[in-house]
Amino acid sequence: MIHFLQRKNLFGVKIPFLSPNFLNLFVICFSALVFTPGIASAQNGSFGSIKGTVKTSDGKAAEYVNIIITATSQGTTSGQNGHFTIKNIATGAYDVAASFIGLQTQTKQVVVIAGEAVTINFVLAEGGKELQEVYVKSAKHNKFLKKETEDVARLPIKNLENPQVYSVVTSELMKEQVVTSYADGFKNIPGTGVPLLYNNGRTTLLSRGFTTGNFIRNSVAGYNFNAIDPADIEKIEAIKGPTGTLFNSSLASFGGLFNRVTKQPFEATRTEITYQTGSFDLNRLTADVNMPLNKEKTILFRVNTALHNEHSFQDAGFTRSFFVAPSITYIVNDRLSVDVDAEIGNGNATSAYRLAPDPKAKIYNIKDLGIDYKRSFANNNLDYQSRQIDIYALVNYKISDKWKSQTMFNKTFSTTKGFVTSFTISDTAIRRQAIKEDYPYYITNIQQNFIGDFKIGQFRNRIVVGMEYYNQKSNWSNLTANMPLINYKTPGAAYNSFTPEKVSALLAATAPKPGDYVQNNQSSYAAYVSDVFNITERLNAMASIRIDRFENKGAYTPADGKTTGNFNQTAWSPKLGLVYQVVKDQVSLFGNYMNGFNNVTATSFDNTPFKPQYANQWEAGVKIDAWDHKISSTVSYYDISVTNTTMDDPAHSGFSTQAGTQLSKGIEAEVIANPFAGFNIVGGFAYNNSKITNAATGTGLQGLRPAASGPARLANLWMSYRITNGKVQGLGLGVGGNYGSSSYQTNTATFKFTIPSYTTVDATAFYDQPKYRIGVKVDNLTNEKYWSFRLAPQNPTRFTLSLNLKF
Repeated sequence: MIHFLQRKNLFGVKIPFLSPNFLNLFVICFSALVFTPGIASAQNGSFGSIKGTVKTSDGKAAEYVNIIITATSQGTTSGQNGHFTIKNIATGAYDVAASFIGLQTQTKQVVVIAGEAVTINFVLAEGGKELQEVYVKSAKHNKFLKKETEDVARLPIKNLENPQVYSVVTSELMKEQVVTSYADGFKNIPGTGVPLLYNNGRTTLLSRGFTTGNFIRNSVAGYNFNAIDPADIEKIEAIKGPTGTLFNSSLASFGGLFNRVTKQPFEATRTEITYQTGSFDLNRLTADVNMPLNKEKTILFRVNTALHNEHSFQDAGFTRSFFVAPSITYIVNDRLSVDVDAEIGNGNATSAYRLAPDPKAKIYNIKDLGIDYKRSFANNNLDYQSRQIDIYALVNYKISDKWKSQTMFNKTFSTTKGFVTSFTISDTAIRRQAIKEDYPYYITNIQQNFIGDFKIGQFRNRIVVGMEYYNQKSNWSNLTANMPLINYKTPGAAYNSFTPEKVSALLAATAPKPGDYVQNNQSSYAAYVSDVFNITERLNAMASIRIDRFENKGAYTPADGKTTGNFNQTAWSPKLGLVYQVVKDQVSLFGNYMNGFNNVTATSFDNTPFKPQYANQWEAGVKIDAWDHKISSTVSYYDISVTNTTMDDPAHSGFSTQAGTQLSKGIEAEVIANPFAGFNIVGGFAYNNSKITNAATGTGLQGLRPAASGPARLANLWMSYRITNGKVQGLGLGVGGNYGSSSYQTNTATFKFTIPSYTTVDATAFYDQPKYRIGVKVDNLTNEKYWSFRLAPQNPTRFTLSLNLKF
């Protein structure tokens, strides 16, 4: 077993380390892995070197390709011009392999002669399976650029041909930034803001002024109501604007959606094991194992797993989880392939911090509240268990040279069981609330797409015709206990009274209600079609439409046999776009009209079903992908108008009214650049102007910015430099940060509660070699105090050390 001890680092921060025996063994093995080739060479007394170039089949230099002498741990990576050199090699015959995800691995034999430099050159062909996951041509130079994806349009069109705006965060960028939580990857997406962490670990972020959840995985429902582990993430796709035409509107917001794309098997054999430790007792162990299961490489297997343990920076709070994600690909023949994968997770954690101010209070800013930043006001015994099973299958069948069939199936079970907490605060006192809950969710999603690429006359058409079925069931069981008020500045012994025993006693004394146990069941049936029509070589148009039939069987309470909120709705969602490439394959101008809708499940006073909410977006901008992919940028202006907005009914407490309209407009800009060898930039800026343009009388919302829209201005920047040649090739540094303007937790005519602006700075240093990688990261370097929309204090300065072994 592995035992952990607490030791202090140079900064005085407690960091868990492995026990001495295990640590010694780790150091010995690590040293042997790194230095054995040098020792062997020294004993031999004769040295030579290997040099050469790596190119792809189109004749262009391939950067970041791993060059490994297979019988040893010696190796290097190719530089930006494709050149590589491996020095101090003992004389003899060797197999040398060149590999990069998305390119077919190539192995060559070479004989090293003393005092000479033998030359070998590689030409790597592009691999079919890997190209679904990685944009190889961009990666040759701009390693964080992976814009090319079939997910956004459900069609194989390039970014410059797509009239929609989207951002992609790659696993390479998350690795460089030593990301240990899924939400940290969103720091690189313009306009997402501070993550909102919910009671069961679920996260939502902002997109164009709308709260947007993480409910889509591999383009279908991945309704994980718990925390998402980043171990299995190949990339995060942020698709902007109302997306009701090609995606299930139940899983998206009017600002867009986030699609997490998981790691898939590929043809090479590779294993990576990573251990991460740092502030707040972080212990994280992950493994990524990939291998073909037969000689023909038609059956491919990959598994990603993670063991995570971390405490809060506050006086209570923890997260412990185990996660495993196996995946298998079966290439039946040149027409048929089947992918099956799963995500299985089991966790134990305390509830997320959640604070709501009293509208009758006289304090209007979280900084003026004077609440202790490091007090949790909770107890580690008030925790919950979470479980997740997510099964996904994809069947691709090539019908002909012009048509293919794509069938996707997803089945999800996600649940939390235990105690979650929330707090209400006034000028001097805080009330703590505990909810004992059991929330299982059952999701089924089936999609069938037919994708074509053909010509009508001289005009090229790329078309997708699809159908989708979605069902969501849940059984909610919850009991609420309210604790007595305590002084939040000087709580005294009462601070420790928030225990399972005290809460259970209050729950036992509470009279049961029919709403303590509720069953929900809703389904949707959809059909859609989208066509990208090339008018000329540079001008193309997109036209799409979708029809949804939504059936909500309502909330059923077995105690009284009543059902409320049951209704049926039908909605149409069109989408139009136009793209003109001013400079072919480098600069394009685009415009779009997009529509999305939400089926409203709120309750009116007279139990009248609400109409669907509709969002209509107009957008125009420019996309750039120039200088052999060294710079990629998108700048756009959007205008989103929402009708049938619901809000609290001022005449009937606890009910909603549908009498509002909302406007959200703004500017978004993103740049991903590689100005010169080894230097990479990822940056973004978002300005959002949201306001309620028509509000029900008495709500106090008319003309005001919705509090949930977050900061009006958000910016992100990451810059890194990696040495690409010489003795310290692979050594790199990175620095960046995020900014958000001030925002509101509550914004009405009668009460406003402000969240201050924030600026955070992060920095990293790493040494990346073909066989290992060492990285250190400091988040929130300036120890900025800042809060989420739920008034949850965010992490202070945090240190993380990452050790990665590659086989």
